[in-house]
Amino acid sequence: MEPELSRHRPLTRDELAALIQAGEIDTVILAFPDMQGRLVGKRMTGWFFLQDAADHGTENCNYLIATDMDDNALDGFRFASYEQGYGDMIAMPDWNTIRLMAWQTKTAIVLADLHDPRTQLPVAVSPRQMLRDQVAVAHAAGYNAMIGSEIEFYLFHESYREAYDKGYRELDPHSPWMQDYQIVQTTFDEYVIGDIRRNLEACGIAVECSKGEAGRGQHEVNLRYTDALEMADRNLLYKSAAKEIAASHGRSVSFMAKWNFAETGSSCHIHSSLWNISSGAAAFAGEPMPIVFQQYMAGLLATARDFSLLWAPTVNSYRRFQPGSWAPTAVAWGSDNRTLGLRVVGHADAQRVESRIPGSDANSYIAFAGTIAGGMYGIRHQLSLEAPFVGNGYEAKSLARIPSTLIEAIQCWENSAIARECFGDDVHDHILSMAKAEWSAFNQHVTDWELNRYFERS
Repeated sequence: MEPELSRHRPLTRDELAALIQAGEIDTVILAFPDMQGRLVGKRMTGWFFLQDAADHGTENCNYLIATDMDDNALDGFRFASYEQGYGDMIAMPDWNTIRLMAWQTKTAIVLADLHDPRTQLPVAVSPRQMLRDQVAVAHAAGYNAMIGSEIEFYLFHESYREAYDKGYRELDPHSPWMQDYQIVQTTFDEYVIGDIRRNLEACGIAVECSKGEAGRGQHEVNLRYTDALEMADRNLLYKSAAKEIAASHGRSVSFMAKWNFAETGSSCHIHSSLWNISSGAAAFAGEPMPIVFQQYMAGLLATARDFSLLWAPTVNSYRRFQPGSWAPTAVAWGSDNRTLGLRVVGHADAQRVESRIPGSDANSYIAFAGTIAGGMYGIRHQLSLEAPFVGNGYEAKSLARIPSTLIEAIQCWENSAIARECFGDDVHDHILSMAKAEWSAFNQHVTDWELNRYFERS
């Protein structure tokens, strides 16, 4: 595994304290991801953080990881409810996550792990802990899970308030043209995209590149691969930074999986591999395909449908899975075949599997947890790998399909013994409750399509 440049390391606790005492940092954000993959937490003055929160953490209502997108408290959760009083969780700083938020004034951020104040145990259903637990499964088997991901988004001329005032209709993508790999066309967007790259680098996050994508105004910014938890932390900050930096320029970006049905969907391609802890060697390197890689791939295939909620968590997620759309519909694997859900890419130590199933709206912690859990399930049960598929996966009639709707995905997860084995009953129930609440909320609304189709003619 390649070491990263020293400028990409997080700050130490002592370095943060020195910056606060010197007046160079006056605000510290202590935050954690919610179920939707958003930063939630508190902004504190620097002196208060050092005096009170650094050693004791902060109290946060436990409903924060049991709400919908609108922060509505939801029924049906074992973890938190009105009946249980909606108590607190303690957010304790993870001192490996200190970074300067270069795009905000004199501000640093520290990510937190959540603990039960009565038992002091980690909150198992918090997204960061879900991923920690799956990383621990890999570690127990002798492996370190390394992940890189490619998250796409759309850039719009409208500010967020302007987009809201327009009801998110007739929005103006920043480019009138598809700009996949185009340099001149994406130069027109550089005042925003370049600002995102530079600020992430200044934040200590290693950025490899950015590129235009296959939609009008669509981009991706690729971060350097690293271990799974660190990669999820970077994605959390990347998505927040992209929105905040775009807003500072009077623009908006969207990580919706499918903001417009006529446009290419936005993905979160996940590249994963295992590395031997004892030797530091890449476990997936070599020809023919190593047995451990075969079993890992077989596990991803075996869990692809059952775990789809982890990669496609919303109603909108399933709009993306369309034939010929660059988003996969087939549960199959192949060598460098973009029509399939899984493809083998790279060579030598860089050989890995790319899952093309997750959308850009996925919570990275939960999506990475599902990837590792699926792969480790295959290794644990020594699953045999089917032959690679050759050809157009969109047109193949014999292949299993990724669920096409949220309700189908809910049914796959709810009835999955594999999901319960890999995640336990509490996490299984928590994910299921979130998904059912999303489906219920959607079904309480009449869409524009229904009005246009049925108002006069039904």
